[in-house]
Amino acid sequence: MATHDPVLQVKDLATYYYLGDKELKAVDGVSFNIDAKRTLGLAGESGCGKTTTAYSLMRILAENGKITRGSINLGGVDLTKLSDEEMRRIRWKKASIVFQYAMNAFNPVLRIGRQIVEVIQEKDDYSKEEAVNIVSDLFDEVGLKPERQTDYPHEFSGGMLQRAIIAQALACDPQLIIADEPVTALDVIVQNKILDLLRKLQEKYNLAVLFITHDLSVVAENCHDVGIMYAGNLVEVGNVEAVFKRSLHPYSYKLIGAFPSVVGPKKRLEFIPGTPPNLMNLPTGCRFHPRCPFATAKCATDVPEFREIHDGHFAKCHYAGELDLGGGA
Repeated sequence: MATHDPVLQVKDLATYYYLGDKELKAVDGVSFNIDAKRTLGLAGESGCGKTTTAYSLMRILAENGKITRGSINLGGVDLTKLSDEEMRRIRWKKASIVFQYAMNAFNPVLRIGRQIVEVIQEKDDYSKEEAVNIVSDLFDEVGLKPERQTDYPHEFSGGMLQRAIIAQALACDPQLIIADEPVTALDVIVQNKILDLLRKLQEKYNLAVLFITHDLSVVAENCHDVGIMYAGNLVEVGNVEAVFKRSLHPYSYKLIGAFPSVVGPKKRLEFIPGTPPNLMNLPTGCRFHPRCPFATAKCATDVPEFREIHDGHFAKCHYAGELDLGGGA
């Protein structure tokens, strides 16, 4: 993965949720970089910590969630050190988020355009007329008719709402956009249009993008780099082609191999036995070892390091680079 002049640098990020006297380690020691005009896809099973990572970056965690260690460096500023008021000024201005369910992201009783105008005026010194003109330009940019900004959210289709929230994400010229499952609720035709729009806007505005998804085909087609998460850990990070064709971690190998391919010879799909661990009662050693076909006694006792095995290709496995693994796609 490229590491020169990254827009975003995340180092040893840990975010825990507290339920009474219990501690749930939703994200535990995650590190990655994203450069301008690069997209990092974050993938893994449900509950692995992908969305908590996104919410940690934006500092929009639930009240019982807390960043317990690590740093989030965005454009030279460590977001973990900012006060709530300072962070409020960063959101939308430096970092924006495209939520999974756009209908839930907009106030249903306010017109779409008004909501985006308020964001613009909150972050920049624009008059209402100037902000309305910016929204008109943004709507045109994302393929919406400017006059539709006077409509309410319920008057938009799912794809239109997704375009509107992308317009809102771009409204204050951010450096980073976090896309949290942005096309999951859409049909495949609309998905393709939205993904194509994101690619074009990224190139035009030099955006760094964190793309969170469970769909590996979306990662393969739309991301430059990929991070595979398991039980709060980032177990592998690298260039998409390298991770898909030369997986270093057994979990990545199994996860990618479980995804059917429409090209090449037919082959039996991989499967991962068992279920992910309880994040309040994690196994010792490597968190994947109870489900790993290559696990040894060392895996059950010693926590592996997250280390660089090849140029820009990292893995959290004692035997990364030694196991006979191929890509799953």
